[in-house]
Amino acid sequence: MVGTTPSPTASKATMARAARHKTLYEKLEALPEELTAEIIDDRLYTEPRPALRHAISASNLAAELIGPYSRGRGGPGGWWIIVEPEVHFVHKTQVVVPDVAGWRRERLPVLPDDQHVATSPDWLCEVLSPSTRSKDREIKMPLYARYGVPHVWLIDPKTHTLETYEFRGAAYALAGTFGPDSSPAAAPFEAAAFRVGDLWT
Repeated sequence: MVGTTPSPTASKATMARAARHKTLYEKLEALPEELTAEIIDDRLYTEPRPALRHAISASNLAAELIGPYSRGRGGPGGWWIIVEPEVHFVHKTQVVVPDVAGWRRERLPVLPDDQHVATSPDWLCEVLSPSTRSKDREIKMPLYARYGVPHVWLIDPKTHTLETYEFRGAAYALAGTFGPDSSPAAAPFEAAAFRVGDLWT
């Protein structure tokens, strides 16, 4: 049938791209543990491990969600909530490390034995910092939209705010912005009643 056999040029381009991706992931694996590394659209991004104020925000948020949503204590359960998972949207070629991410167990019944998760999250959260702010908003959020992550939260330790976004159509719509004294019932975690200001203490 005409058109079913890839051209030699296309095959060479595909092989070259695969080799480039492999090289990027090999570089990622060879990096020291004190660096966080991600691969987005053929580029390797590296940065130091988060500062403590950044890390405490992510840890506190995970603590608020794990009880009701991972363990079913005071909430519906049915989720995996993981701090800094390595997520592969495409195996070894689109690799991100969100600060916190969650999967409904109906979509991910068993955690993989590998060090990464190949199933797209149902929700994730990025903690903004001076070094990651533009990347989180301008590079990673469009990537999350491309792979249809339904819910994205952004925590800003500088302004003490939480922004929640929902994927609608082809992009994210801002669902709410919450200050430190707010206790949002924000999707998809309406049963997790926590005070936003407590994320920094």
